Amino acid sequence: MNISLQNVNNVSAVLTVQIEKADYQEKVEKALKTVRQRVNMPGFRKGMVPMSLVKKQFGTSVMIEEIDKLMQEKVNAYIKDNQVDMLGAPLPKENNANFAADENFEFSFDIALAPQFNVELSNNDTVDYYDIDVTDEMVEQQVNMYRQRNGKYEKVEDYQDKDMLKGLLAELDENGNTKEEGMQVEGAVMMPAYMKNDEQKAIFNGAKTNTVLVFNPSVAFDNNEAELASLLKIKKEEVAGYKGNFSFQIEEITRMVPGDLNQELFDQVLGADVAHNEDEFRAKVRESIASQFVADSDYKFLVDLRNYVMGKIGKLEFADDLMKRIMLENNKEKGEEFVTKNYDKSIEELTWHLIKEKLVKANDIKVEDKDITAMAKETTRAQFAQYGMINVPDELLENYSKEMLKKSESVEALLNRVVEAKLSQALKGQVNLNHKPISAEDFNKMFQE
Repeated sequence: MNISLQNVNNVSAVLTVQIEKADYQEKVEKALKTVRQRVNMPGFRKGMVPMSLVKKQFGTSVMIEEIDKLMQEKVNAYIKDNQVDMLGAPLPKENNANFAADENFEFSFDIALAPQFNVELSNNDTVDYYDIDVTDEMVEQQVNMYRQRNGKYEKVEDYQDKDMLKGLLAELDENGNTKEEGMQVEGAVMMPAYMKNDEQKAIFNGAKTNTVLVFNPSVAFDNNEAELASLLKIKKEEVAGYKGNFSFQIEEITRMVPGDLNQELFDQVLGADVAHNEDEFRAKVRESIASQFVADSDYKFLVDLRNYVMGKIGKLEFADDLMKRIMLENNKEKGEEFVTKNYDKSIEELTWHLIKEKLVKANDIKVEDKDITAMAKETTRAQFAQYGMINVPDELLENYSKEMLKKSESVEALLNRVVEAKLSQALKGQVNLNHKPISAEDFNKMFQE
């Protein structure tokens, strides 16, 4: 077998494979023996069909299959051994092989080659880096969240916003009197803070226990079937029958009282003896929020670096016709219209992929299993942190991350995140960072735009 590669231009080549009978004959004979053992043919016992009949019926198809397998194996080995920087898969050219009559064959493939370019970064290259400001308000919100989680319910005498009310609901007639045989709900529970209508909500301002108020549930909750059905303890289909006023005799007012900022809370959130007073606790909370923002800043840095490097390198040359054929081959069910519409974007993504590969190689970035495991734990930790859970036990993180690593798509995503995290860290130390303080709100707006 002879394989050769002839460049057409800088970004395309033709790979030619010449196969002789001696290259495949032994494999074909062996495959036909296997076929003979399995074939059923009238007049012969299984495995006893004459080889001449097996060759006559199956010889050509077996030869084609064995030649194809041999060719794929040898072509892949040639590309690997000769370090052919190929994009996509080889595309077969038309050939006039007559498998029924010929013994020697020649096959040709179009090859799309990756464009050659250099990418170097130094302190002469300046890229923006956004330092997201952690405000006192953010810290206060986070601290309040911890206090709410450690809070307790207390019974009070007068209503304040977000208190919970419990009492007797009674349907009224058009004259404002309790309706005979009308609906009554004992132990009805509601929170006026969640009412949609401000006028109805205001009726409850300053209310005290053992007082009776009149309001319209349908108006208060903007005819929301689910909320009204829950309050009135009826089916959603029955809600439409209750549009009038109700009286509400307040029997109980319950208020959530946030937990104290004490050592018990500090230890629960941060771990034992990490913070010993409120100032230290708030400082650690601020530090935690800031660490979450670093990942966001690094992501934006990589986005800006991508744009900077692609602008610096300029438009790369690709074998467009071949690349479109490859794209169509990979998206047969979507057709040529899809290729035409998405080709430019696909090339843009491919360009960054090639650039990133060079940067990864230049910085000797390698990923080990322990890196992926660590990223899985860090991702899990960040998910818990979104719900205000900072001091999550390692055992719990371990269990969650193990479940994540069971899914191949999750592993691939984690691998990409590890590569980008390591690349970001390496490049931050090479280029000149133009630090820009920014609020979280304005930072998020940049992605919305």
